Amino acid sequence: MKRRNLLAAVGAASVTGLAPAVLRAQAYPAKPISVVVPFAAGGPTDALARVLCQKMSEVMGQQLIVENLGGAGGTIGVNKVAKANNDGYTILFTHMGTLAVNIALYKSLPYDSQKDLEPIGLGGTNPMVLVTKKGLPAKTFPEFMEYVKANQKKVQYGMAGIGSASHLGGLMLNSMMKVEVLEIPYKGTGPALNDLVSGQFDYMVDQAVNVLAQINSGNIKALGVSTLKPLPQLPNVPTIDSAGLKGYEVSIWNGFFGPKGMSKDQIAKLNDALGKTLADPAVSKRLTELAVDLPSKEEATPAALGTQLKASIDKWVPAVKAAGVKPE
Repeated sequence: MKRRNLLAAVGAASVTGLAPAVLRAQAYPAKPISVVVPFAAGGPTDALARVLCQKMSEVMGQQLIVENLGGAGGTIGVNKVAKANNDGYTILFTHMGTLAVNIALYKSLPYDSQKDLEPIGLGGTNPMVLVTKKGLPAKTFPEFMEYVKANQKKVQYGMAGIGSASHLGGLMLNSMMKVEVLEIPYKGTGPALNDLVSGQFDYMVDQAVNVLAQINSGNIKALGVSTLKPLPQLPNVPTIDSAGLKGYEVSIWNGFFGPKGMSKDQIAKLNDALGKTLADPAVSKRLTELAVDLPSKEEATPAALGTQLKASIDKWVPAVKAAGVKPE
């Protein structure tokens, strides 16, 4: 064999043999990452995902591209990630409902929240607010509780559909107040909020980011917040816990997850990028405007998110089953 041909043959063999190894050795991420949000664009989880992914893309040097894949209460999008290649290029950003509450809502899920997914990090928590129509007689939370108990046959509460954040907030509120009122499910927060503003029903409990504008405009009344500490955006509104319903606490956490078997190194890099993103002043300012409660460094770890998921399952599955709630 001529020397030129021999070198070419050796070179080809070397490239063929080494190519997979070279690709495997490339620093992660070597290409854009798909971030599945299992809801339509425009909601609180989607808005939070886009703020975080934009900065994380800068930190990691590769784009994190949000892919909205809604339907079936978020189960379609979650299942896509649970069944995806665990190479780190398809991950999930979702809220607790899809991973904890859906266990009670659906007879069988195509995924196991704890067995099929790897926690990456907590992205933020959305507090909730009890809001009422402008014409409701009650002006304080104690007056509201008294009014609802005395008028259970005619009082109505609205929510954005079975399993939605507003459904969970109202479900827990009504259960702890020990009242049975008519619930009105809507197909989304927008239609529900529009009807509350026009006085079509009496109250709802929804994420702060969804209702702040209407509260500030005076179109609806805010009588309590769902967290154990007051919201900076609503300094004059007490917590429901302190105003008369001890132990009431409902908030909607959002986190990043990957498919089971995703490497610890990839998880660590994503978590590090998330930590740097949450510490960025511009990101912090924007999320504060969205009424998002940012996690501490300790709360944002993969282990802490795994603990958070288990706690949510332990809290919500019995509550939803006891209420006899079924998916639409």
